[in-house]
Amino acid sequence: MRRQPTVTDVASAAGVSRQTVSNVLNTPQIVRAETRERVERAIASLHYRPHASARRLRTRQSETIAVRLDPVTDGISGSLLDRFLHALAERAGRAGFRVLLYTAADEPAEIAQFGRLLDGADVDAFVLTSTHHGDTRIDWLIEHDVPFVTFGRPWGVADMTDPEHLWVDVDGRHGLTLATGHVLDRGARRVAFLGWPAGSGTGDDRRAGWRSTMEARTDLSRAELDVLDLAVEEDPTDGSIAARLVATIDPAPDAIVCASDSLALGARLALGDRVPIVGYDDTPVARALGLSSVAQQLDEVAEGVLDLLIGAHRGRAGGAEGVDDPQHRLVKPRLVVR
Repeated sequence: MRRQPTVTDVASAAGVSRQTVSNVLNTPQIVRAETRERVERAIASLHYRPHASARRLRTRQSETIAVRLDPVTDGISGSLLDRFLHALAERAGRAGFRVLLYTAADEPAEIAQFGRLLDGADVDAFVLTSTHHGDTRIDWLIEHDVPFVTFGRPWGVADMTDPEHLWVDVDGRHGLTLATGHVLDRGARRVAFLGWPAGSGTGDDRRAGWRSTMEARTDLSRAELDVLDLAVEEDPTDGSIAARLVATIDPAPDAIVCASDSLALGARLALGDRVPIVGYDDTPVARALGLSSVAQQLDEVAEGVLDLLIGAHRGRAGGAEGVDDPQHRLVKPRLVVR
């Protein structure tokens, strides 16, 4: 099957940026006549046909936002996405938009879903979740000039300033700073961190909050902190694995802060209630066990996603000319103490 030309192909043929091509397609009046004509010639010669999604988002003809419904892999923390979807659907409804859910087994299958939904004129824009280093879904949507926002940073790029991305995320580093500071204030000194191996953008961000707080507020050496930095190499949703890992620390830590409530459960299985344990996500399990936990402000996340999608930016990767507005929203979590 012959590959359909993309915005990047048009930009290369015309010798302009992708944003200029997008402007010619969506707001041609702001582009110089000479440049506009050059882009239009490239569009004609390549037989480029833009997806209808960008026009629909601007004119609000379909008013539909698509989000992937992930399979539940963790019965403890798996409710987080459900809560986000509920908040997003509720707020989208108030703004006159609908949320369409789709499924996909993996990234290539999800990209194939993008094409089907766009070709069928079913959606205006996408919200991506579970972002990670080298996320090919982001590359595809940028390449095809499709409006989108990610819940989660586009890890691996200069995400705070990169003009290619619109994103909303929860400040995990701040969350673990709160958690670590809380147990230190209660008299703990040897505070362990229970998380995932290095390379997980989300996990690394949370680990950094613990590490920086420990370095600033304790006299523990780098070697001592390394001993207290625990990474679950196997299935992080298996509490028994986390419990075995915590049990290897001798002497036992004074407190443990965790990258998720699943891992906090593992720490509780290992140590009982002998030391303070703080989780992350504030799930029903944390509430049932009386564990303190970092709560993600999902209502604020949903508000930020919609603001970037239907506000001044209109979900346009590459930025919108003349819009003096940050292209990301970093939401501060809060610590729920029990």
